[in-house]
Amino acid sequence: MNSFRVIAVGNLARNPELVAKGDTLYTRVCLVGNDYAGRDEEGGAREVITSLWFVAFGALGEAIAKNTLKGDQLIVEARVRANNWTDKQGEKQFDHSFIIEGFRFGAPGPSRREQNQHREEGAEQPN
Repeated sequence: MNSFRVIAVGNLARNPELVAKGDTLYTRVCLVGNDYAGRDEEGGAREVITSLWFVAFGALGEAIAKNTLKGDQLIVEARVRANNWTDKQGEKQFDHSFIIEGFRFGAPGPSRREQNQHREEGAEQPN
């Protein structure tokens, strides 16, 4: 049973990293999101930026790596996996991994929009 699941909507902080370790293929992505955090002293809106790393394995990871670029919006469903270990000093350490189990493409980022625009301009050229 997967007790904890998250749905995250964010923009890629950098291009996805496709990695092969032995027979295992996976993709690491960092999603960032901006959230409203109240008003500052002058009355202007403040934001807090949150970034989270996710990993996707196999064909799912390949699809993300092949079809997304820095700035693209991604909507992911992931399960949370606990990573607990004892460090060299003998102290317990606790961390979490977010394993992508499904995703949808969101709005294209600046790089993707530029690619699409060049593609459209090329299609408009007469033969």
